[in-house]
Amino acid sequence: MSPAVDAPLLEVRNLVKHFPVTKGILFQRQIGTVRAVDDISLSIQKGKTLGLVGESGCGKSTAARTILRLIEPTSGSIHFDGDDITNYGRKNMQTLRREMQIVFQDPFASLNPRMTVQSIVSEPLAIHGISKNEDRNYVPGLLERVGLNPEHGDRYPHEFSGGQRQRIGVARALALKPRLIICDEPVSALDVSVQAQIINLLMSLQNEFGLTYLFVAHDLSVIRHISDQVAVMYIGKIVETAEQEDLYTKPLHPYTQALLSAIPIPDPDRKRERERIILRGDVPSPLNPPSGCRFHTRCFRAREVAEGGGVEIVAVGRLQGQVPKICTTEEPRLQEHDPSHFAACHFVTTRKVV
Repeated sequence: MSPAVDAPLLEVRNLVKHFPVTKGILFQRQIGTVRAVDDISLSIQKGKTLGLVGESGCGKSTAARTILRLIEPTSGSIHFDGDDITNYGRKNMQTLRREMQIVFQDPFASLNPRMTVQSIVSEPLAIHGISKNEDRNYVPGLLERVGLNPEHGDRYPHEFSGGQRQRIGVARALALKPRLIICDEPVSALDVSVQAQIINLLMSLQNEFGLTYLFVAHDLSVIRHISDQVAVMYIGKIVETAEQEDLYTKPLHPYTQALLSAIPIPDPDRKRERERIILRGDVPSPLNPPSGCRFHTRCFRAREVAEGGGVEIVAVGRLQGQVPKICTTEEPRLQEHDPSHFAACHFVTTRKVV
């Protein structure tokens, strides 16, 4: 049965990726578990972009690579165009690779320095048995489409700047004409002006080829520019998801509010008027995440509720102060508070920060 017209191209349900921590040389024993991705669900409609945002170390890249099956999931399911691909074997995954590609974060490490640009971009064609004649005619046009000179095909990666190398990475991802491209922080290593060029290129390619993107980043300004929907991640959990405009104009989760308040504003008058939210303490380790709400050790909203009275409170440390007991004992569920706007917080409130 073919999927419904409005069915998502990618749907992830209760995805979990845990890494065991072992000790010992000859006889290893497990002493802990890194909860890199801990029960996340998301979906992306065809031709749309979902921005996955959060601080470094929150599990964004692990989630992206697990979705691609570059890393095997611990549990959960991954559905592509209506098909459950979670347990696909090697042969089926190789076929599926034509539909799902990735642009990596580091444009210097992701390209083989011993291969010419022509060979790098055409390598996926060779792997999937596409004829060499098509390769010769196809790759130069693809290089031109991403803003490079077709004659650059005979050069090596070290002869290019970071922005040009990332264009080569984009061309390689496009070579098989995929429907889904996962962009794993593709502009974080680039200058601001070059970032804008790459983002505009990706948006242009999306309009031209009907591409669907999962765009991973920690820069909320970049996410706002390219995304249709945004999912905010904190220590392996998605804490808020909404349409892009809703999330930026009326964020519900205190973590999202803190992230948005840190976005630089070029207007001095607006900057003075904006409330700057400073989070206390460091990001907890995914090896031993806090009980209950994982954000409660840094949450300003929890402290405000505790100070207001009317709830049972507990002390969570000298720096963190006191918070409602429910925040430390019960994990909040991701619930819909406005149409298509979900947040996982016991004390949801709106706060204008941008």
